Amino acid sequence: MPIQDAYRKILAKQQYRIVGRHSGVKLCHWMRQKLIFGRACYKEDFYGIQCHRCLQMTPTINQCTLKCLFCWRHQGFSETLLEECDDPREILDKAIEAQRKLISGFKGDERCNLELWKEAQNPNQVAISLSGEPTLYSGLGDFIAECKRRGFTTFLVTNGTKPEVLEKLNPLPTQLYVTVAAPNEDIFKKLCVPMVDGAWNNLKKTLELLPSLKYRTRTVIRHTLVENWNVANVEEYAKLDAIAKPDFIEPKGYVFVGYSRMRMSINNMPSQERIREFSKKLAELVGYEYVREKADSRVTLLSSKGPAVRLNLNTL
Repeated sequence: MPIQDAYRKILAKQQYRIVGRHSGVKLCHWMRQKLIFGRACYKEDFYGIQCHRCLQMTPTINQCTLKCLFCWRHQGFSETLLEECDDPREILDKAIEAQRKLISGFKGDERCNLELWKEAQNPNQVAISLSGEPTLYSGLGDFIAECKRRGFTTFLVTNGTKPEVLEKLNPLPTQLYVTVAAPNEDIFKKLCVPMVDGAWNNLKKTLELLPSLKYRTRTVIRHTLVENWNVANVEEYAKLDAIAKPDFIEPKGYVFVGYSRMRMSINNMPSQERIREFSKKLAELVGYEYVREKADSRVTLLSSKGPAVRLNLNTL
């Protein structure tokens, strides 16, 4: 179904740029921080990407399988299928073009680092994570292949409700994130609000699949921590992580921003101390190392590989 005009206006007001029939681009908060203030995002600190050369996009701006209460996006999507798909090369070309237009105005700011701005014209990393559920796009494998052909690294973020897509996905992204925002089915149904049947069981199937993928991609489990919802369930999370055996685990605190403010309160934001406490207990339970944190992003990093977290992305 085409994106409705009312939804387009909302997205445009929020500085999204629609690409084709079902894709979109939006500048990450950290793009401005890097260009103007020299501050990098946690993914640059943890994994070695260059956040000013990162293209944040989605091939499914209007399609998802969940309506998570903590999601900051405008949840205008009501579709759980994507039937007519645009060409992957066309999506990537137009996404890069859209991002260049979005960053064009930074050049006029005297605080902007012009050397970084010039580099930002040519992204080398794609974060497939902006909105919706990207595994609903049937051309996802071809899109990742096109990114790889052009020398880009790719971070794919999925909610794990389409294990059959991940099992067949070829090539896999440089880094595969699976969001596990609930420790059990009861909290999952209330907090993540599935729009499809069997979503929790499918997520568990994805976790069971992950160990077989880790030699073809780097795997990360992200736990979105929401105070008064899921922060006290560290033992249950540990059991799920033991199934997935990811390379890394990211406990990341919910932030009271965007449209989530219509469903959550500021009291649902866990403190960094709370996140750190959760993370160290989880690390102990699963046998991982607590290796890093970035307080301004409310995130910590647990590693199965020890402190050497800056791996060479080009080896994948």
